[in-house]
Amino acid sequence: MRLGIATLIIAYVLSQFYRAFLAVMTPALKADLGATPEDLARASGAWFLVFALMQIPVGWGLDNIGPRKVAAALLALGGAGGAALFAMANTPDHILYAMVLIGIGCSPVLMASYFIFARMYSPAVFGTLAGMVIGIGSLGNIAGALPLALAVEQFGWRSCLWVLSAVTVLVAALIILAVDNPPKLERHEGAPKGSVLDLLKMPALWAIFPIMFVNYAAAAGLRGSWAGPYLRDVYGLDTTGIGWATMAIALAMVIGSFAYGPMDRIFGTRKWVVFSGNLLATGLVFLLWAVPDAGVWKVSLTMAAIGLLGASYPLIIAHARSFVPDHLIGRGVTLMNMFGIGGVGLFQYASAGVYRAAQDAGGPITAPYQAVFLFFAVPGLIGCLLYLLSADRTD
Repeated sequence: MRLGIATLIIAYVLSQFYRAFLAVMTPALKADLGATPEDLARASGAWFLVFALMQIPVGWGLDNIGPRKVAAALLALGGAGGAALFAMANTPDHILYAMVLIGIGCSPVLMASYFIFARMYSPAVFGTLAGMVIGIGSLGNIAGALPLALAVEQFGWRSCLWVLSAVTVLVAALIILAVDNPPKLERHEGAPKGSVLDLLKMPALWAIFPIMFVNYAAAAGLRGSWAGPYLRDVYGLDTTGIGWATMAIALAMVIGSFAYGPMDRIFGTRKWVVFSGNLLATGLVFLLWAVPDAGVWKVSLTMAAIGLLGASYPLIIAHARSFVPDHLIGRGVTLMNMFGIGGVGLFQYASAGVYRAAQDAGGPITAPYQAVFLFFAVPGLIGCLLYLLSADRTD
């Protein structure tokens, strides 16, 4: 099983790479295809939206088919196929379609490992294991920063995408060979079957949904879409410079994922660790909005700190998992993931319109980016305040 988990983590490295690599390729895609910041924000948003929509069928598949076939099939068809389509893109619309396919392909890999953890380990260590997967998997986020920038400059972005397509097929094959499905729960006559509707009837989860919806939006939005155009337009950074800055954000997100994992056991609370971290992250997004021209080092470090503090995703999943009955684990973790990734997708997609409206209104070069930062910050604050209604639980 350890080899299988390792293989799923490698697949999650790819997932993290694919959700974040557009920011680094901003200059190249603009030069070759005429892709604007709005085009790339919509493409990134589409990745997250389709990823989120896939969580319902993925949850059913995990409970009824098992993680091995579900993860391998979708990663091979969607992930590798989407990367190949991206490599052949001739217009910004082709990038959008490719990102939709890649989102479908990446949708099961993290939840497959979480499903195995939830079935085979106690809820008390779920947060630590979940954080470990995201922390290691976030190496893909790092690879999609400076290393990708250097590869694009050396070999061209199309060659890089063809290599990624081949690697994705290889990882899908490894999943089929290495992953073992956990033992199925014994079904006794009259035992509950349940569905997503049963989860939606639980008041405890409704208090967690808002923070799940906004938690990852700002960090993913900056890392995946807006850091590149912002640093290029306001500070004149080239592809390599953007690569260094986005790598700092990626590294911070890795550190944050590992750091958040065991904090519920260290402090004896999940709720207050999540609340404090997200409130601080939201405050820093407001700071970007207030002083977007503070200097390249200051804004880069601020964005990295947002990535660090906004990495509480695995702990929020652990908080929700503690309320979910065993026979609904697959659908429970994927439902929470749908809210988290769906929030990122909606904010990413809508942020393109916010940027365009602010740009059309005129003003300094920072004005469109200030509008985007405020668009992320206000819902983040609302999500933190609503999370205060949640019940704390650490078992």
